[in-house]
Amino acid sequence: MGRGKIVIRRIDNSTSRQVTFSKRRNGLLKKAKELAILCDAEVGVMIFSSTGKLYDFASTSMKSVIERYGKAKEEHHQLGGSTSEVKFWQREAAMLRQQLQNLQESHRQIMGEELSGLTVKELQSLESQLEISLRGVRLKKDQLLMDEIQEINRKGNLLRQENVELHKKVYGIRDGNGANRNSILTDGLGIGENSHVPVNLQLSQPHQQNHESPSGATKLGRLQLH
Repeated sequence: MGRGKIVIRRIDNSTSRQVTFSKRRNGLLKKAKELAILCDAEVGVMIFSSTGKLYDFASTSMKSVIERYGKAKEEHHQLGGSTSEVKFWQREAAMLRQQLQNLQESHRQIMGEELSGLTVKELQSLESQLEISLRGVRLKKDQLLMDEIQEINRKGNLLRQENVELHKKVYGIRDGNGANRNSILTDGLGIGENSHVPVNLQLSQPHQQNHESPSGATKLGRLQLH
């Protein structure tokens, strides 16, 4: 008749619990020793009882087993972290490739290509997007044109102001008597502040000479005789 299945739970009776601990502890240490010998494995076992007493077994030395365990654990964490990082960047690369593919498809559709697979609703949505984009482009263009016009007007005002200042410097300086110092004389004619008004030069008619009229000379001679 075989033994019944034992329920794995804490043994309430302290005596039975201590007896079970001693039997299973010895069996565990024996199995660890056999495993090390049979399989040429480095085995280390540490057991603490409920009262805090230590029982251990090491195929070489417990210190070397612990050091090897710590080194292996650290390498495992590093390898696991490196693998996780590689997987993370692989996911990021796949997501970026998908985004690039979507952008390329949208660009082709905006350019009027590859529209055969779109429904009427999708085409209407694309048309609305194009109208919104076109409206934004036109607003930006108008704003740039307005800025250029304002800049041209500003430069024109500066040029006019400079012309006024230059005109004042050339024609607007007078001495104490009110005469224009910088007036320009041309053939004896003075050009004053209103130099921008065109000057009409005319040739004067030659004066008649006294010898042209003999009768006039006779009259003059008569007056002198009297």
